[in-house]
Amino acid sequence: MYPELFELPFTHLTVKSYGLMMVIGFLAAIFVIRRLSRHFTPDPGLITNAALYTLIAGVVGARLFYVVHYFDKFQKHPLEVFAIWKGGLELLGGVVLAIVVVFFYLWRHKLPIRRYLDILAIGLMLALVFGRIGCFLNGCCFGRPTDKLWGVRFPYGSFAYSSQVRPDPQRNRPEPQLELPAGFFNYSYDGTVSAKFLKPYEQLTEQQKDMVNYGPYRCLHVHPTQLYSSAIALPICLLLYLFWRRAQNVGTSKNAGRLFSKPGCTFGLMLILYGLTRFFLEFLRDDNPFEYAWWAIYKGGTVSQNLGIYMAVLGTLLMLMFQRMKPRAASPKS
Repeated sequence: MYPELFELPFTHLTVKSYGLMMVIGFLAAIFVIRRLSRHFTPDPGLITNAALYTLIAGVVGARLFYVVHYFDKFQKHPLEVFAIWKGGLELLGGVVLAIVVVFFYLWRHKLPIRRYLDILAIGLMLALVFGRIGCFLNGCCFGRPTDKLWGVRFPYGSFAYSSQVRPDPQRNRPEPQLELPAGFFNYSYDGTVSAKFLKPYEQLTEQQKDMVNYGPYRCLHVHPTQLYSSAIALPICLLLYLFWRRAQNVGTSKNAGRLFSKPGCTFGLMLILYGLTRFFLEFLRDDNPFEYAWWAIYKGGTVSQNLGIYMAVLGTLLMLMFQRMKPRAASPKS
C-alpha cells in the first residue's frame, strides 16, 4: 500500500497515489474519446471541455456519495466534508454525477448525445482500469478476508486493518475479525461517549511493531477487490470498443436493421456490464455497510449493489429504446 508516492522537493507536499492514477486514467480516457470522436466533432476543444467538467463532476460526485453514505462521521465536524485530501471518495457516485453533467453539456451544445455517450462509455471503463489501481495503492475499497493464495495483507493502520480490529454492526459483525489487545489503542471520553482509536504506528513498542508486522496481529489476507475491478474493466473496455466498431460498420453498410447497432447502445451496454460486475464484486468487498436491498428481505445488500442493479436495468431499457430510435446525422448542428 502506497497512499503517498513521494514528496515534492523543497515542499511538504506529497503526490497521492490515488490522485495520480485518477489523472492518468483521465488523460487516457481523453485520448481515446478525442480519437474516436474525430469524425463527428466540430471542435476538439468541446471534447476537452466536456472531459474537464466530467472530471470535476466525478470528484464532487464521489465525495458527495461518500458523505451521504457515512454522514454520521461528519455531524460533529461538518467542515471535514471538504477535506478530500484525507480520503473518502466512492467511485460509483462520481460515475453517476459525471454522466449527468456530460449529458447536460452535450444537450446544451447541441451535440449528438448518443454518439458521444457511446465513446464516453469506452473512456470511462479505461479510466476505471487506472482508478482502481489507485484504490489498491491507497488501501480503500478493500475486500473480505480470504485464504486464497492471491490474498493480500494491508499494513497496520490501513482501512482494512482498522476494519478488522473492530466489530461492525453495519455488516452484521458483532465481533472483530482480528482480536487486538487493548494496548494497541488510545481511548477518549467526552463525558457521554467513549471511543478507542488505533495508536499511530510510531507510538507502538518494538515488540508491538513486530507483532503487527510479522506476528499474530498482522492484517488478515483479503481479496484484492480493487485489482479484480481493474482487471474486469479492461476486457469490458475492449468489448465496448468492439461493440461500438460493429455499430459503426453497420452504419456504413446501411444495414439499419442489425440488432443493437444504433447510437447509444454501447452506452447502455456499459451500464449493464458495469452494474452487474459491481453487484457481484460487492459480495467480496468488506468496506460498505449493509443496507436494505429490494432484492432481499433482510439487510444484506449494499447501496452499491442496489445502484448496480438499477444501472443494469436502466442500461437494458436504454438499449431497447435506442434501438427503436433513428440516428441523428453524424455532423452536429452548430
